[in-house]
Amino acid sequence: MLGIFSLILVPGIISGVALLLAWYLVRYVAKQDQGTSKMKDIQRFIREGAWTFMREEVRIFAVVMLLIALLLWGIFYWEVALAFFIGAVLSMTAAFIGMNSATLSNGRTTHAARTSFRKALDVAISGGSVMGLAVAGLALGGLALVIAIFRGAFDPASLEITTKSVPVISQVLGRDLNLIKGALIVSAYSMGASLVALFDRVGGGIYTKAADMGADLVGKVEQGLPEDDPRNPASIADNVGDNVGDVGGLGADLLESFIGSIISVIIIVLYLFVGQGADGGVNESLVGMLGDLGLSVGVTPTQYWWLIFAPMLIVASGIFASIVGIYFIRSSSREEGMQATLMNGTRIAAVLTAIFTLIIVWLSPMNFAPFWSVLIGATVGIIIGYVSEYYTSADYSPVQRLASQNDSGTAVGVTSGMAVGMLSTFIPAIAIGLAVMITYWLAGLMGVAFGALGMLSFVAITVSVDTYGPIADNAGGIAEGAGLEEEVRDRTDKLDSIGNTTAAIGKGFAIGSASFSALALIAAYMWSAIGSAEAVKVPTIEIISSSPGIGGSVIAALFLGAMVPYVFSSLLIRGVSDTAGLMVKEVRRQFKEIPGILEGEATPEYNKCISITSTGGLKRMVVPSLLAVIMPLIVGLILGKFALAGFLIGALLSCLQLAIYSANTGGALDNAKKYIEEGHYGGKGSEAHDASVVGDTVGDPLKDTVGPSLDILAKLMSVVSILFASLFPVYPIIF
Repeated sequence: MLGIFSLILVPGIISGVALLLAWYLVRYVAKQDQGTSKMKDIQRFIREGAWTFMREEVRIFAVVMLLIALLLWGIFYWEVALAFFIGAVLSMTAAFIGMNSATLSNGRTTHAARTSFRKALDVAISGGSVMGLAVAGLALGGLALVIAIFRGAFDPASLEITTKSVPVISQVLGRDLNLIKGALIVSAYSMGASLVALFDRVGGGIYTKAADMGADLVGKVEQGLPEDDPRNPASIADNVGDNVGDVGGLGADLLESFIGSIISVIIIVLYLFVGQGADGGVNESLVGMLGDLGLSVGVTPTQYWWLIFAPMLIVASGIFASIVGIYFIRSSSREEGMQATLMNGTRIAAVLTAIFTLIIVWLSPMNFAPFWSVLIGATVGIIIGYVSEYYTSADYSPVQRLASQNDSGTAVGVTSGMAVGMLSTFIPAIAIGLAVMITYWLAGLMGVAFGALGMLSFVAITVSVDTYGPIADNAGGIAEGAGLEEEVRDRTDKLDSIGNTTAAIGKGFAIGSASFSALALIAAYMWSAIGSAEAVKVPTIEIISSSPGIGGSVIAALFLGAMVPYVFSSLLIRGVSDTAGLMVKEVRRQFKEIPGILEGEATPEYNKCISITSTGGLKRMVVPSLLAVIMPLIVGLILGKFALAGFLIGALLSCLQLAIYSANTGGALDNAKKYIEEGHYGGKGSEAHDASVVGDTVGDPLKDTVGPSLDILAKLMSVVSILFASLFPVYPIIF
């Protein structure tokens, strides 16, 4: 057993290599010149604002984390509480590492742009790669550490569904809890990461879009100031928000998707192994599922460990492939077609991951069904990325047509943007639906879980390319704020344009991967809801059932699940609009009460704007986050475990469509504005441009707050359901 268990060293070592490379790239970026004293001042404002927000967020989350850890300890075991703590700390660490790198890189990218476009891109992609490598290294390394520390809970020799009596809870439920400790441990680790990710996405999303809207509506529309003009009091808060929402939030988001896709496989394997020989017989229900993997009932400890470690080895190979892709991008000497170079680096990582996965599966006792599932998942992720690029890039007709619609006024432009977003859901839904059908045909629920791995295995380079975007955006803001020559601003605008497209692709990929990851987690929940070894079988959800209340409660829960993402989104948009309203009033006040701002003779009170957005983001992130934790518990305890499965599926379907719509609507409206600013349809100062600026402010909370947060909502609710599955009754309490 010790020999096969040593396979855990492979993901551990590769995680260490990723973190060492991230450390090297931080050092490389830090050694670059910061530029003029004015540039240094702007960088300092941005960095201090970002760090202030993150520190305050940690203070709030520390209290929540402590309360949840104590709850988990009281209900389950101290090991579960510790795993939750480790997941939360590592997720927050990833956000801090990314924030540190991005705020070091932005001004240095600006200064590099004074030399050449290629040098500026090198600094920006190096800074972004720190986040990508840190996310992957911490997620996989942390999971390997948790399994190594608590290896006794995963030992096949003693693995079983145990019964635990919990004071008060057992009396209220009228029964004891049935659970597998190992499944609880990895679920708690994932929940810690998920909860931090949601805090980062929601709080950071409200921060960044409130600042952006305040800066645009007053600075651009009312005063006619250019983008990132230092005379705009909200300009620094806007740049801070890019780091808080698009760097810290993104990293924590994909880290927990990464973890969720791995643990879903592990949880299913734990229940498969326990149930295969219940009562000393052969569990016929599992014969087909194991047969899909090329195995038979009677899985040996060696085969068991291969099944546990296979997903970790696959994502470890994806990290290594991502390192190769990052090196390809950084070593390219091209100045033209750099967007293609960024995409080619991602494609190289995807192809290498597929090759490595083939080798891993070939070495394992499984057949090639997991390999094909991984390949299909990766393909769908790339397809969704391309669809996002098509609907949000100014190089294609949807955004160009949308830009022309702004010539007819704001209302026409906004509604046209909504139509683009709605239409963009068509192909992703078909692609994901086909992928689910094929992977399910290949290996059942395990096939779906391996499909999620395919999307997320090369997450390191996905995050790297995506994080490059806000670094480039900040670089342009610093160039404008420091009054650098037009040539520098042209180079940073080019960097920013590439970053907008890569960010849109990254958001599409994150949403697609989240849908697969959440589906895999729902599958894992259905296994976790099994109460005893004798009851282990391939789970089903009964919509039409003769059992009292089950069919009706499942259908009712489907409706409830589909409703939650809309309520959640409403809370986020309200948070953005309320905070943006305060920001607009503050910017107007400064223009009115501080003479000389518009003439450049007085310095705006940047810190007051930063304080408004920081306070707004922190105050308004709590209720939506609690909604994600509480709703699965309410549905599960009142309507039962089958209904909760229906609730999760309804929420996932609603989240997927709404997230794609939101991300692509916002991306299209943003790039339509930029397309007009390039000189089309009258250019800057035209009626079309004024309309597009308003349209951009409408799309901003959709693409940077609602869309990215919805994919975490679906995953967090699934993980919470897995963790507390043993508490839920079979039948609704009203029957």
